[in-house]
Amino acid sequence: MSKKFKVELDEALCKGQACAICQNACPQKVFAISDQPTPQGIWTLRVANPEECTGCRRCELFCPELAITVALIGKEAPEPAVPLPASVAVTPDYGGWAEVPSALPAGVHFLSGNEACAEGTLTAGCRFYGGYPITPSSELMVHMAHRLPEVGGTFIQMEDEIASLCAVIGASWSGIKSMTATSGPGFSLMMESLGYAVMTETPCVIVNVQRAGPSTGQASRPAQGDVMQARWGTHGGPEIIALAPWSVQEMYDLTIRAFNLAERFRVPVIVLADEIVGHLQETITVEPTVRCFNRTRWPQDSPFGTEADDGVPPMPAFGEGARLLITGSTHDARGIRRTTDPQTQERLVRRLANKLLAHRNEIDDWETYFTADAERLVVAYGSVARSALWAVQEARRRGQRVGLLRLKSLWPFPDEIVTRCADDCREVVVPEMNLGQVVREVERCTAARVTPLSQTNGEIIDPRRILGYLLEGRW
Repeated sequence: MSKKFKVELDEALCKGQACAICQNACPQKVFAISDQPTPQGIWTLRVANPEECTGCRRCELFCPELAITVALIGKEAPEPAVPLPASVAVTPDYGGWAEVPSALPAGVHFLSGNEACAEGTLTAGCRFYGGYPITPSSELMVHMAHRLPEVGGTFIQMEDEIASLCAVIGASWSGIKSMTATSGPGFSLMMESLGYAVMTETPCVIVNVQRAGPSTGQASRPAQGDVMQARWGTHGGPEIIALAPWSVQEMYDLTIRAFNLAERFRVPVIVLADEIVGHLQETITVEPTVRCFNRTRWPQDSPFGTEADDGVPPMPAFGEGARLLITGSTHDARGIRRTTDPQTQERLVRRLANKLLAHRNEIDDWETYFTADAERLVVAYGSVARSALWAVQEARRRGQRVGLLRLKSLWPFPDEIVTRCADDCREVVVPEMNLGQVVREVERCTAARVTPLSQTNGEIIDPRRILGYLLEGRW
């Protein structure tokens, strides 16, 4: 007696004539176009000749929406479509924190910021770099090209920045920590892929060594003009993490932290450096070991759904046994497209945002100087904070009660600490190498007078200019 099979097709998932893979793949012509469209105007496929099915399961394997199930009649459950050989059996790896050896020997090293960033990347466990050369981040790429093969990693120079971030996302889904580096024009090209990484919850790191713009601007001059682009450049308004180092030491330390945050929350993380910090040369101290977080892994078929309180689902990798469907469209816990379901869209977007907003205590990062008695507060970040610190120290020597709040993380914006530090101040001063970006966030956080000190001439803000304002009100 020949075997008989039951073929089921979920028309709510079927993309119909726009796909028709099952119809083309089936040698027995089991599938046909429906007699009438859905209320959304889609001519879906239907099971027209189920008695002709031979159980080859090509339709089930090839359907990009996982809309088809083929079951042997008389069995309680279908036989596996693709039995996994024993060689790919996976032992669950729950990830988490671990002490790992530093990529550099412990001790003091003299490096540029870009080189220190690359070494931090290697220490964090990154083993894939896909990038395209662009000043002032090129030294980072060159350093990775030399060092990655030495630690068993892979370096690829892509044809442009669009392909670079796409390659990084693909490498991450193979289970490898991955990153790229760029500057303003290249960062602009990455925006669509950045949104895709957010939607697919892909951990990766993007280093943006900012330079003067707009457009190609001044290729090797400093600026801080990409702050708002990092937060709002990709459409849909997702939450994002962005860190702002002010020294070569922090190019090393915050890069490691960026990977930890990316892996912890399954998100892309931006290291928002600038040309001054990227090309600065200083000594850094490297510890023998560092704490690194490895993503929680499990070969499950629902990589976008979780009942955990933190909202971060485990992340399987391709080749570990899970049937993965990775789409930038609205999707359910299994990755199946639900583009017309308002509840799925609302639930997904809220979870993507809340998994960061609910853990601000793990993300927000800052330092304060002389804020206990401050009547005026300077808020600064990146290399400008170095100028601001000198100016604050000098102003205090001259009797001014001034303090400094240095923001080490910019997104999500640390509004609570800004409010707390500014509450008792009569003025908040925000020096920036742009026309005023963080100053607008500061204005939301305090009733005090907020004064922008903006400079866009492609030069570092001279600390004496900040001091001049603090002492004499001139800028």
